[in-house]
Amino acid sequence: MKKFLLVLLLLFFFVKIFAQQFSLLNTGTLYDAFENPSQRAFIPDTSKQYAFNFFIPNFNANFFLSGDAQATLKSRAFLNKYDNSGLAISPTKYNHVTENVNAYILMFKWFANLKGDEEMGVSWQLKSDGKALLTDASVAALNGTGSFNSGQEYDNVLNSHYYYQTYHQISFTYREKFNKQLQFGLKASILAGVEYQKLNINSSSAVFDKAADSALVALQGHYAAGYIPGRFTAHDYLPTFRSPGLSISLGATYHTEDNVIIQGNIKDLGFIHWSPLSHTYDFDGSTAIYGLSTPQREDSVYNKLNKLIHATGGTAGSFTTPIDGVAELSASKSFWIDDDEQFRYSPTLAVSKELFYQGFVAGFVNSIQYQKKYSLAITPSYDDLKAFNLGVQFMMQTPNWEFYIGSDRITQSVSLAGDLLNKNAPNVTMNSAYSGMSFFLGFSLKLGSVVEHPMNASTIPTGEKGFLGRLWSRWFKTYSN
Repeated sequence: MKKFLLVLLLLFFFVKIFAQQFSLLNTGTLYDAFENPSQRAFIPDTSKQYAFNFFIPNFNANFFLSGDAQATLKSRAFLNKYDNSGLAISPTKYNHVTENVNAYILMFKWFANLKGDEEMGVSWQLKSDGKALLTDASVAALNGTGSFNSGQEYDNVLNSHYYYQTYHQISFTYREKFNKQLQFGLKASILAGVEYQKLNINSSSAVFDKAADSALVALQGHYAAGYIPGRFTAHDYLPTFRSPGLSISLGATYHTEDNVIIQGNIKDLGFIHWSPLSHTYDFDGSTAIYGLSTPQREDSVYNKLNKLIHATGGTAGSFTTPIDGVAELSASKSFWIDDDEQFRYSPTLAVSKELFYQGFVAGFVNSIQYQKKYSLAITPSYDDLKAFNLGVQFMMQTPNWEFYIGSDRITQSVSLAGDLLNKNAPNVTMNSAYSGMSFFLGFSLKLGSVVEHPMNASTIPTGEKGFLGRLWSRWFKTYSN
C-alpha cells in the first residue's frame, strides 16, 4: 500500500476538490466567523468576551474520486489487487482524483468595542489545495502489461495533469457593524508555503512488450516543484518563511427589512512566492521500464518516470502561484415552526465559485434548531463535476460554547468506510458515479466577562464607533448606530 501511494503522489496525486463548508453559514460559530469575516461570534449581554479553541483543531477534510478508475484504485487499496476490467485505454478517458484539508490549529477572537460591535481575532491554519486529472491508461500501467496489446504504440494515453500546494495561513480578522443592516469584515493573512508541485504531461507514447515484461515510455511536458531541503519529513510541515505569501478575505452581511440575511465573501485572494531554490523542469525524453509483472512494478514505474522528469536537472528560480480563492454569495431567513418557539427552521441558499479555476458549487442548507441549543442541518449540493452531494451536520451550541460534527458527503463517506472495514464486500469493486468522503469537526469555548450592553451594564461605556464605522458615516452622512 505504501508503494502504491508513493506512485500516485508523484504521477497523479490526491489533490484538492472544490468543496465549501455551507453547513456552517450563519451559525455564529468561531469557525464561521473566521471563514466568513463579516459574521459575528459574540452576542452582547449574553456572550463572554473571549473565544478560543484551546488548540483543538477545527477542520474540514474531503476526498473525491470519479471515473473508470474507481474500481481499480479501491480494489488496490482495500483488497491489495488490481481490477482493470472497467478501464478504457483508447479513446483516452480521464478520472478526477481530489482531496482538500482546511485545519484551524489556533483560533482566538475577542469582542473589542460595543459601540460598533467590533470583533478582532487571530488564527493559524494549515491548508492544501489543488486539482488533478489522470487517464485510465495511467492507472492500468501500474498493473503491468495486461491491459495493453503487445507491440502496439499508444499515443497520448498517459497525458495526466495535476497541481498541489500546502501552506500555513496566519491571519488577523476585523469585523464591524456599520449600522443595523450592514456589517463588514476582513481577514488579512501571511502565508508560509510548505510544498508545491505541478505536472503537465502534454504528449506521450507507450509501447508494451509482454514477452520482455517491459514498456518503452516517452513523455513531454513541464514540472515545477517548490524547494524542500533534503527528503520531505513531518518537520517540513512546521511554518517557515522560505516561501512567503499574502492573502486577504473581504465579507459583507446585509439584513433586509424582511429579515433576510444576505452575505457575500471574497475569500483567500492571494499568492505564494516560492523559494529561489525551487526548480522547474521541461522534460522531453523516453525510458524503458522493466519488471512490470513483478511485485516491485510500482517502484519500477515510480523510479523510471521520476528520473525521466528530472533528467534535465531543471532550472532553479522563484515563481509565484495564486492560492485557491473563491467568491461566495448566500441568502438565509429563519422561521419559528411552532407556537412555543422551540423549533426554528433556517434555510440558506448558497453558491460558491473559484476565482482562478472552473470549480462551482451550489448548496441548500436546511437547519432545524431545537431549544436554541441543538441543531441538525441537511445540505444537498451540486457541483460542476455533475456530482450530487448530501451533507449532514449535528451541532450543540450555547452563547458560550459550541461543538459540531458532520460530513458534506454522508452517503459516500459511509460507503467508503464500509469498504475499508469490510474489505471483502462486493461493493469495493463497484463502479459508481463517484467515490468520496468528507468529515468536519469543531469546538470552541468563550471565556472572560459577559459583553454587556450599555442599558444593562453597571458602567456605561463611552467609546466611539470603530475606524471603519466612522469612515462609513463620513462618506454616506449616516450617524445612527
